Amino acid sequence: MSQTPSTVRPVLINGIWRDADFSSTFQATDPNTNEVLAATFPVSAWSDCDAALDAAVEAATALRRVSKAKIAEFLEAYADGIEAAKEALVDAAFAETGLARSPRLGDVELPRTSNQLRAAAAACRSGNWAAATIDTKAGIRSCFEAIGPVCVFGPNNFPFAFGSVSGGDFAAAIAAGNPVIGKANSSHPETTRLFAEIALRALKQAGLPEATVQLIYRTSHADGERLVSDPRVGATGYTGSRTAGLKLKAAADAVGKPIYLELSSVNPVVMTSTALQQRGDEIANDFVTSVLMGTGQFCTNPGMVLLQSGEPSERFIATVKERFASAPAGTLLSPAVSTSLSQSVKTLCGFGAELLTGGGEPESGRCAYANTLLRVSGSDFLSHPEGFQTEAFGNAALMVVADNLDELTESISRLEGNLTGCIYSAADGSDEAAYEKIAFELIPKVGRILNDKMPTGVAVSAAMNHGGPYPATGHPGFTAVGVPAALVRFAKLTSYDNVRESRLPELLRNEPPTEDTWRNVDGQWTQASV
Repeated sequence: MSQTPSTVRPVLINGIWRDADFSSTFQATDPNTNEVLAATFPVSAWSDCDAALDAAVEAATALRRVSKAKIAEFLEAYADGIEAAKEALVDAAFAETGLARSPRLGDVELPRTSNQLRAAAAACRSGNWAAATIDTKAGIRSCFEAIGPVCVFGPNNFPFAFGSVSGGDFAAAIAAGNPVIGKANSSHPETTRLFAEIALRALKQAGLPEATVQLIYRTSHADGERLVSDPRVGATGYTGSRTAGLKLKAAADAVGKPIYLELSSVNPVVMTSTALQQRGDEIANDFVTSVLMGTGQFCTNPGMVLLQSGEPSERFIATVKERFASAPAGTLLSPAVSTSLSQSVKTLCGFGAELLTGGGEPESGRCAYANTLLRVSGSDFLSHPEGFQTEAFGNAALMVVADNLDELTESISRLEGNLTGCIYSAADGSDEAAYEKIAFELIPKVGRILNDKMPTGVAVSAAMNHGGPYPATGHPGFTAVGVPAALVRFAKLTSYDNVRESRLPELLRNEPPTEDTWRNVDGQWTQASV
């Protein structure tokens, strides 16, 4: 071990920044220069996880006795603290991820982060997420309640809005009444550390247990699997690679622990010939803007286009090719992302995709890869549908050109699960019959269906579903974005049968006057379906 504990960033366990128990360390890389950053972080031994779990259990017990208003107060104070620390957070994230200070980090992602914390606070305070239900005739009441300590594994591409101690999973878990053990992403550990410092100050301000938020930077793969399957864990939220996520899922599933995964998605965009005939240049602009935004490093990046052969499609592909070739390649998040993108493109070419522009090896001197466009026929796609759905995470896309509508819809039927699916169709409705056939095949494959709109933006809306069938996520019935629905992942449904009113949770105590079965929605009793 070349570093002493004093030269390595401490971990946050039970309200104290303390030296980690570690035998190895790591450093993040500045993707703008490919230079290793100075700060050194520990790869924690199991003893750190063990201590965090013990503290989280105590915090979970204490949080059950804390008012929802106090938890909401913490989330709001935390949002205020994040906004006050904007400059430091943006500088740290820029150095570690290469994402633009403005507008991306400071003007888009940071406000989104604070806004979703406040939305979670509002849901916590109102109790509207808990689906409180009273059946006065049977004497039974039920609602969702906290599940216990939650582990959150953050991704590399959203250091704020999906961060392990700041993002949507974190906000949902806390608002549901659970403590969180955050596992930082190795691409932006310093940014995550700054968030944890702000969170700890907000915890003290609100008077919550200080172990409500804890932070470990990295563990071995074996200890990560041990962590998510530990008896003390209530549930886990994970966003990242399919390979790592499935290993965690196998470990959690083996012991019956809930784990919610966001894994992989090519987000297919289907374009009818009529739409391309009517406004092909406009659609090409939409597509190029979307797929190259943030250097393609969005989980909703449109990585595959499906269309029918013909002059409108050929003109569209040529336009996209020219714009890809002329646009400067953006900076990728890390050397690992550059390497992975290069390998994915090689995999697609190995299955027979034609390279139209880009490809090659990652740039030297920074984390970057040429804007890459590939093409394959519908018949070739159908011969290797799994291979051609290899996710090329970054500034790359695959065009699938079918001979006719039947081959197009058959190709759609062979898609894996995705977060999103888009259909561009004629503005005048003249291709409605084609739209219906396409939508019939596409809707079961996606969590969110869009018309005449690219999928990159994910609004923080109560109606949003940021989820989808496997392998987009580990379970098709839940969303990682959208309050109050996101909170339910980190809760257990409890039914109270013939329990005295004074012993009931506050949400279940006040009975409406006459009808047999009611549901409390936003604090109002309404009759529920039975």
